[in-house]
Amino acid sequence: MSPRIRLALFVISLLGFAAIFAAGARELKPVGQYPGPYGDVLNAAAVPERHTTDVVTAINFDYRGFDTLGEEFILFGSVMGVLLLLRQTQDERRKENPEEEAGGGPQASDAMRGFTLALVGPLAVFGLYIVLHGQLTPGGGFQGGLIIATAPLMVYLSGRLEEFKAVTSPHVIEVAEAVGAGGFALAGFLGLLAGRNFLANVLPLGKTGNVFSSGTILLISVLTGIEVAAGIVLAIRAFLEHALEIELKGGKTR
Repeated sequence: MSPRIRLALFVISLLGFAAIFAAGARELKPVGQYPGPYGDVLNAAAVPERHTTDVVTAINFDYRGFDTLGEEFILFGSVMGVLLLLRQTQDERRKENPEEEAGGGPQASDAMRGFTLALVGPLAVFGLYIVLHGQLTPGGGFQGGLIIATAPLMVYLSGRLEEFKAVTSPHVIEVAEAVGAGGFALAGFLGLLAGRNFLANVLPLGKTGNVFSSGTILLISVLTGIEVAAGIVLAIRAFLEHALEIELKGGKTR
């Protein structure tokens, strides 16, 4: 395909998107004006029905959990796409000593190494806290999983490439991502086994305000956190491997 044809297709697509966006924007209500009762109904119903004090999490993982399941598999598919695009091809090869060429990772001062390594534990603990308390306070699996994924990244930023690779073993991380995504789907079958709808909240709701409350909402939040954290780590590792370890045959960096 010639550059002129690609440019023409891009312009046509851009104009089509702009027209759709403009049409949609014209129908938006002014800021601050809520047009429907959906939010008011859920604000009144979520606490007594689901024993959760964060209505957003109840919506994501219960009332519209089927939509969220699709969103999680969009992330799953996106990560798989990144891994596919960055895979080693026939015209590429692995560098013999990538650690030596990269200096073992990014160059960092002693202060930077100490600071980033000191963040690993707090980031992991804080991310886990956000995942487990999503039904009580703003947070949940998506936010907490992303925070957890930054913990191993701090290891790399401290200049420790080998340690980063060790703590992000692709075999373990891939299994974790599959467990997170597949577990969300399997959690939906609990409702069917109980004679109710797919993704129905059938686990004990517990006491409102306790960590172990909200039934399947907590379970799905944890599974989502696992999938998000593992997916982001896989994508980061793939980018770093491609940038540091793979070169075109003949010695040129891709």
